[in-house]
Amino acid sequence: MALTSFRTPSFYARQADRSGRPGHPVRPGRPGRPGRPGRPGRPGRATRTARAGVLASAVALAALTSLVNAPAALASPPTPISAAAARSYLDTVTPAAEGSLSGYSRDQFPHWSTVSGTCNTRETVLKRDGANVVTDAACAAVSGSWYSEYDGATWTAASDVDIDHMVPLAEAWRSGASSWTTEQRRQFANDLTRPQLIAVTDNVNQAKGDLDPGKWLPPRTAYRCTYARMWVQVKQYWGLRMDSGEKTALVNVLNGC
Repeated sequence: MALTSFRTPSFYARQADRSGRPGHPVRPGRPGRPGRPGRPGRPGRATRTARAGVLASAVALAALTSLVNAPAALASPPTPISAAAARSYLDTVTPAAEGSLSGYSRDQFPHWSTVSGTCNTRETVLKRDGANVVTDAACAAVSGSWYSEYDGATWTAASDVDIDHMVPLAEAWRSGASSWTTEQRRQFANDLTRPQLIAVTDNVNQAKGDLDPGKWLPPRTAYRCTYARMWVQVKQYWGLRMDSGEKTALVNVLNGC
């Protein structure tokens, strides 16, 4: 990701100071040597003040231009429950051992479902979580910008972005979804109403895999509170169990929110 360098107002102030120190009188030019003209004196205070004013105006204009040209604010998943509500729910949770993965496959959770026209759930999340997203006739994202909350990276190709299931499908299976109907699992895997789906950097999502918060949290620590709130809301709504390490990790994160 390219970084744009810029100079702060203090830089320009230092540059302006080099034209003469404020408060010093104008020095006349030195008499020239024979055959050479004398050198002109330094610019006076009025000239220096005018230059500083021009530089300050240029900095202000550049800042304004930057704001005008900034990309549109990125959208995000539905706002999760508050940290207080999440902590209150965790107080009621009795940890249980994880179940078996026996019989699990991703095919047990049909996704991505059609949402509208030619757009499925994945494409809908890409449009929701991105900025300036352009899609083709098949609803595939052909351009746009995606900020990954998990690691703070920004991507301009949809192929660099995964749609993460906040509570992974395998984790859901071990936590109670193995007893659901296929239709219930389809609704869970395509849930746009709860904060269950989010566009993130693909390799970060792959590093998470099917791990719960007791074993994995986003590398960007500023997002961990939101992540914990999202996780708790999804598990609460869908009635999924939590193991001891998972609950402890969530309590620790939420106590710092």
